[in-house]
Amino acid sequence: MEAGFTLVIDCSDPDRLSRFWEAALGYVAAPPPDGAASWDEYWRDFGLSEEDLNIGQDRIADPEGRGPRIWFQRVPDPKTVKNRLHIDIHAGGGRGAPLEVRRQRVDTEASRLAALGATRLRVLYEEGIDHYAVAMRDPEGNEFDIN
Repeated sequence: MEAGFTLVIDCSDPDRLSRFWEAALGYVAAPPPDGAASWDEYWRDFGLSEEDLNIGQDRIADPEGRGPRIWFQRVPDPKTVKNRLHIDIHAGGGRGAPLEVRRQRVDTEASRLAALGATRLRVLYEEGIDHYAVAMRDPEGNEFDIN
């Protein structure tokens, strides 16, 4: 049997970050498990305190079921070092598209995500190499690339 997984991202504001990534990836809010009216009800049944509930949306899912579910877990400590894992958003169209077309698509997506709260860090391009990407940070400082 294949093992499934959920990508968990530590953060201070799960609602804000889940809504950013929902828009960035074309995901939707993940529904609570069968039998639960809400995620709060589901976790309340586990015995979580009210202090740990009512944080808003904290889970997203690919509406087509291809990508992993993502859970934005509230943690008390802020991000302090570079990510050891990051998300790559494929907006360029792959190597079948000319480099200039990929560059335009990547830059357009970087602008869209900047309008949602991301920060552009740098362009990842070197003359003579058939690759173009933009490194960015999400609203809580987690690095990701668009290529």
